[in-house]
Amino acid sequence: MAGYSLAAANVNAGTAVLKIFLLLLGFVLLVKGADFFVDGASGIAKKLKISTFIIGVTVVALGTSAPELSVTIVDAINPEGGDLIMGNILGSNVINILLILGVSALICKLPTEKTTRIIDMPFLIFTSVLFLVFGVVGYTFGSTPDGETYLSGVITWWNGLILVLLYIAFMAYNIVLAKRQSKAVLEQATAVAMTADDGQSGEAPSTFIAKIKYYYENLKAKTWFLILIAVGGLGMVVGGATLVVNSSTYIAQDLIGIPSEIVALTVVAFGTSLPELITSVSAAKKGDVGIATGNIIGSNIANILLIGGVGALCSGSRGIPFTMEGLVGGVVSLVASVMLFGFSLGKTKSLGKIAGTAMLVGMICYYVIIFLNLYVFKWYYPGVYVSASIF
Repeated sequence: MAGYSLAAANVNAGTAVLKIFLLLLGFVLLVKGADFFVDGASGIAKKLKISTFIIGVTVVALGTSAPELSVTIVDAINPEGGDLIMGNILGSNVINILLILGVSALICKLPTEKTTRIIDMPFLIFTSVLFLVFGVVGYTFGSTPDGETYLSGVITWWNGLILVLLYIAFMAYNIVLAKRQSKAVLEQATAVAMTADDGQSGEAPSTFIAKIKYYYENLKAKTWFLILIAVGGLGMVVGGATLVVNSSTYIAQDLIGIPSEIVALTVVAFGTSLPELITSVSAAKKGDVGIATGNIIGSNIANILLIGGVGALCSGSRGIPFTMEGLVGGVVSLVASVMLFGFSLGKTKSLGKIAGTAMLVGMICYYVIIFLNLYVFKWYYPGVYVSASIF
């Protein structure tokens, strides 16, 4: 923009520099935190002699869903809140599959376990359908004076109770599955991990960086250290994501002047999914494909059942507003889940470059539709619409 300056926008130069620094610091925390988190989660799985997918779909998924859960609870208990919850849940689910699994599949092939294809993916599709059904039961369709279609529905507190109970059942299933898993599946990996307890032969490397890596690999054989880096890494990921979202929002709105609607659809939506993105990409690069896929499937199930359920319970008699934004996001989320299931049933029973490319194309199409509706065609009214005739 011609003639644009910090002074013209009443932006303090020192604050701008600080926000840029915090943005860079946030990305550093995200990347390194994800490395520690994946190393810790993978090591714990080997110690417990269970698959990394089980760890990914439970512990890692719950951890990376922490930002969405906190945003939902704060918005739900606000007497005038609730408008952010639907976009928070369904927007994250779309990004998780189409963007994060898409990118991860391009980095390396992601094999899917038999139990994942038989139980977890169909369960994700079931929960997506159930959430849509809850949202449109008792709905009201209408048109605004500008001709935009709107939807007035609600996720009630008893819907939320059912969702939370389903999530408890899902977690119980995974705990039982973990206990029943054959120890022989990861026997070799466990043996390799345990050999480090006896110490490594030979002298430690001479350079400082090499020494740090040497002692770090030795410490990864200790259970207490795996728990420490998993918890610490998760904290770094969540903290880094918060810094990135806050700093990016300030830079986009106050420094550059981008409209708040665009910021909400891009910076905030992608920012709350950064923990899942960085964790899954880091896991894919390290070859821990179970964590990469389990993280996304588990996060999406947690978003619908746990976060959606807790949000509805916390909102009390008001419930969560279910608008056209929720309907569109819910349908796209369901289609993405079906795409994921379909690609996993292919000849290789894995997600490869073709699946990853298709998912990224779907992600682009989704955002094109959103922006066209918002700024060009205005097919539907995205938020809560209150008719003036009520007053």
